[in-house]
Amino acid sequence: MSKQNKNRQMAWVIDLNKCIGCQTCSVACKVLWTRDDSEKAQWWCSVNTQPGEGTPRGWENMGGGYDAEGKTSQIGQQPTPADFGGGFEFNHEEVFYGGSAGKVHLEPQAPREGRWAMNWDEDQGAGEWPNSYYFYMPRLCNHCSNPACVEACPTKAMYKSEDGLVLRDESVCSGGRFCMEACPYKKIYFNYEKHIAQHCIGCFPRIEKNVAPACVRQCPGRAVFIGYLDDEDSVVRKLIMDHKVALPLHGEFGTAPNVYYVPPLSPHPLKEDMSIDTENPRIPPEYLEGLFGEEVHGVLKTLQGEMDKVREGGSSDLMKTLIVYKWHELLGPFTADPADIIVKG
Repeated sequence: MSKQNKNRQMAWVIDLNKCIGCQTCSVACKVLWTRDDSEKAQWWCSVNTQPGEGTPRGWENMGGGYDAEGKTSQIGQQPTPADFGGGFEFNHEEVFYGGSAGKVHLEPQAPREGRWAMNWDEDQGAGEWPNSYYFYMPRLCNHCSNPACVEACPTKAMYKSEDGLVLRDESVCSGGRFCMEACPYKKIYFNYEKHIAQHCIGCFPRIEKNVAPACVRQCPGRAVFIGYLDDEDSVVRKLIMDHKVALPLHGEFGTAPNVYYVPPLSPHPLKEDMSIDTENPRIPPEYLEGLFGEEVHGVLKTLQGEMDKVREGGSSDLMKTLIVYKWHELLGPFTADPADIIVKG
């Protein structure tokens, strides 16, 4: 792929109101790209429970990126293998063949202290009964328009492709891991066997064959859209620029990410007498503001207003778009069937 043409920018929109946390996207990605033993802990696409520490553990506070204006680099931390976790050995022999009679359960081998993994805090969320809450949020490389990782790479192994993807020439990567420190989203992994860094490549070999990325095509909830921002007919462009209901995650990191999210609505909380508090949402708006910025309040109001309009018998172009009556609408221009790709050699 050309390293020169920067006229196009691919973008994802993920509707968090439709994500059910089934992990189909993360598993589809892993089966396709990170099957080697040296890649056990690599989840280029991960679906984390929010609120939560995510993967790597505590990534939101590890620094990197730029200032809010996208100009001055910010000092970042390099995640450790323990921060990513995973790749455990389990007690399969004892549980399945050791005659434990159900007295032993499947668990990672000792020691357990300090362990972490991609979904270690899955479904925990926050709040207290009866007003506990959580939602799921898929995360992958944001293929930023102002990628700090590309600037930090000393060997120029990383670059923006003609489709706006952030890619890496693994034959040039020296394993310096400056990209890991620079990425504020911490979605770059290190392969200790190959001594190179690796990350989501936007399924560019599929893109070249007009096949949508695995995370988009495999989503059973029809929650993930893809397309080009410069395409006026693109659904992602309409959701981001026309309807203005899709927002970047932590835009204050200054990298201009190109994975956008439709923020989650939530049921109302219950009062002490168990009546419904119709004045407030269960997910604290200030928490969502911390993720998506001040614009999230207006987006939530728009979403609720359009839903109310439909419930009252009206019509909403936004709701029709988000419902996705025909699943091919998710794929943008990448509608080819992956079964038609002939793999040679």
